[in-house]
Amino acid sequence: MVEKSHTTGFWPSLYDPFRNMGTRVADWIAPASEAASDGDAYRISVELPGVEEGDIDLQAHDGVLTLKGEKKTEREEKGETWYFSERQYGAFSRSFRLPPDADEANVSAELKDGVLHVSVPKTAPEVPEAKKVKISKS
Repeated sequence: MVEKSHTTGFWPSLYDPFRNMGTRVADWIAPASEAASDGDAYRISVELPGVEEGDIDLQAHDGVLTLKGEKKTEREEKGETWYFSERQYGAFSRSFRLPPDADEANVSAELKDGVLHVSVPKTAPEVPEAKKVKISKS
């Protein structure tokens, strides 16, 4: 990838510390995932602890599998003093580009123990049929 440099001459650009910061923040907030493939399907697993099935939207369109959802907070603070909280709440979104042989019409998913397991079947490769060529006499 070619990136345009904003540095000119001796002085570094003021934007250098902030370059690609949005991508880094999005990666930090996005749920952890892993992808694998076997002979029949592509398999994607996404960690979604505390997310209800009804709060998940999974769509496959135009070669991209998009997962959106929200982990809602239900904290009630009656007389409790919170010293720290490392739990994350809020909306999230992840997109996965599918290979050309992915059958996005038959995607299936299962939420089990806080992990969403997505299976994208592979389409059977098209095997070209041999075509008989007629030979003419000269």
